[in-house]
Amino acid sequence: MRLHLHLVSDSTGETLESVAKAGLAQFEDVETIKHFWPLVRSKGHLERVLMDIAKRPGLVLFTLVSVEMRGHLEARCRTMGLPAVGVLDPVIEGLQTVLGQRAAARPGHQHQMDDAYFRRVAAIDYTMNHDDGQGADNWEEADILLIGVSRSSKTPTSIYLANRGFKTANLPLVPTSRPPEQLFRLTKPMVVGLTTNPDRLVQVRRNRLLSLAQAPETSYVDMDEVTKEVAAARRLCADNGWPVIDVSRRSIEETAAAIINLYNERAEARANGSAA
Repeated sequence: MRLHLHLVSDSTGETLESVAKAGLAQFEDVETIKHFWPLVRSKGHLERVLMDIAKRPGLVLFTLVSVEMRGHLEARCRTMGLPAVGVLDPVIEGLQTVLGQRAAARPGHQHQMDDAYFRRVAAIDYTMNHDDGQGADNWEEADILLIGVSRSSKTPTSIYLANRGFKTANLPLVPTSRPPEQLFRLTKPMVVGLTTNPDRLVQVRRNRLLSLAQAPETSYVDMDEVTKEVAAARRLCADNGWPVIDVSRRSIEETAAAIINLYNERAEARANGSAA
């Protein structure tokens, strides 16, 4: 089945993309053709969008705060016999009911350059400069430090966490060398070990070597050696009381969500300890 999906937003459209992705994940055998329309803030722009929707009819998802703009979009979609869904409507209506006030019609207000925005920028900058064991002298400034054997998704997970506002460093565990002493003296960052199934790890490493045109048969991909390497990393974490997350069947987003959950639990426990 083929679906034309029109995403119409008066802001960046990130919310629409996330909602559409989550919804489509529940359906199989659907060929989706996305038409992305961000920053639609004038009636003239909306008219051009509607002309394209008429040529390629399908489902319309929108986030428009202007009553006039959304009314025009919904009316035209009804005329064309197309469904138009305001994805934030139930959330805003619920908030209005609980808070007892009307929502402010401010397009893209969640993207304002406030303190949270600049913290996220700082987190991304820190994370990029502390990848792959770099900047060990500054690890105490991190919120999270990820450790794990080579190819255990440390870097992509770090970058994702940085985009969520967490200063994240990462350190590869190498079988032939002891980690830097700074690792064992940290007090502020939460150290988390990432591990994976040796079978999967060997396959990932083989693919990596092939992509680099390197010899595919080394201790780096020897099953016995890799199994020992993974076990040693687990023991290191167990000996130091660091939590371990198995990334074998997790996406980067799922791994990051589990880490954030651990981070919040740790912060709450520390706050309660201080209060006591």
